[in-house]
Amino acid sequence: MERFFTVLKLGIKYLYRYKRRYYFLFAALIFGFTIISFITSTKDGMYDSVYYSAQSHYAGDIVAVGYDRNTNRNYIHYMGEKEIEAVLNSAELSGINAQYTLLRTLSGAFFIHFNGLAVELKNLVGCDWENEEHLFNKMYFDEGPEADIGDDGIILSSPVAAQLGVKQGDSIILELETRFGQKNTGVFIVKGIVKDVSIFGYYKAYISRLTHNRLLHFEDNDCSSIGFFLEDPTAAEKDRLGLQELISAKIQTGQLAYDREGLYHFRDMPWEGNIVFLYTLPVYLSEIAYLLDAMNIITYFLYGMMLLTIFASAAVTYRLILHERSREMGVMRAIGFFARDMRLVLWTEIIVLGVISMLAGFFLARLLSWAVSFLSFSWFPGFEIFLKGDKLVAMYLPQTILVNAILLLSILVILALFPSFRILRKNLSGLLSGET
Repeated sequence: MERFFTVLKLGIKYLYRYKRRYYFLFAALIFGFTIISFITSTKDGMYDSVYYSAQSHYAGDIVAVGYDRNTNRNYIHYMGEKEIEAVLNSAELSGINAQYTLLRTLSGAFFIHFNGLAVELKNLVGCDWENEEHLFNKMYFDEGPEADIGDDGIILSSPVAAQLGVKQGDSIILELETRFGQKNTGVFIVKGIVKDVSIFGYYKAYISRLTHNRLLHFEDNDCSSIGFFLEDPTAAEKDRLGLQELISAKIQTGQLAYDREGLYHFRDMPWEGNIVFLYTLPVYLSEIAYLLDAMNIITYFLYGMMLLTIFASAAVTYRLILHERSREMGVMRAIGFFARDMRLVLWTEIIVLGVISMLAGFFLARLLSWAVSFLSFSWFPGFEIFLKGDKLVAMYLPQTILVNAILLLSILVILALFPSFRILRKNLSGLLSGET
């Protein structure tokens, strides 16, 4: 063991002594790991932003949405006491172990009136403020929200507030259709303005679920959807299958859809009364998933190109270094070093160089991410869903960085492995003469 540490220490000393010969490889490794870390972490950050935006918008990893055709219109989002009880009881029996369970009331097109102006919005969300505190805490606000939003409060998006000239504390009039198609209005006080220009939040407003129910002529405890936030979102599809089986034994349920096309197809099939569909986020995000898949292809291409660049740089540099040091290794053999000890010295040099390079590359990648976060992407239509608070935020996940580090070290070890075996198999006279 003592001999082992002696050889390791010797490898570090040789790395320092011959540092000039490693400058090019050192620079290539730093640059490569910087770009690799930046690319993969930015992709992770963009995916997280999309997933969080969708998770917040649809209120869960698994979402039970009720549809009602007992009205004079096509359908509305509605779940009564029977449907709510069936979904909640089934969720408890299925053991999906949800961190949060959110009930929301949803309605479509509605109008906001203020000071003689009117804006039509797409989504009105009735929520229980306290139950959704964990979502609102992650949002970026221009103003607010106030501590007590209450049943007369409303939260608007910043583009809508700017269009109407609304500020926090102003009173607005909300106009919508009830479940039976009549017009209804309510007066609300703006209690918060969300900084959200994405497709999920631009045309959306939040009010109290109780108030929303009364405006729609629902019962006070009714809702439109029940969302489950899972401890393990990757298990959403498996949990949905189990939940579907339990719910379908109690109430009418729709077929499971796996993309938006399937969602529309099954939803528009003939059915009567109330029906509940179970969705996961990939169902809603199927179109965005295609864009993410394209991004992944580009990412993997750039990733592969950087690894090839590192491989080529390291191969050329390391072969030159070994050629220049052949006489030195011959002297080490002559004074009693074993071939395995010399190989360990060479491997120590390259591994320590790789670790130092990765540390430097990691900090440079963080610096690059910080600089990019100040860039504006307003020129890219629809790109807002990949941003957090109008900024492109990278996520440096430990598992991603670990994979990058393992791949880079593997390249270095492979490059050092074969040349070191080959050169140290030469006879002593060949090494001392500098024979290649």
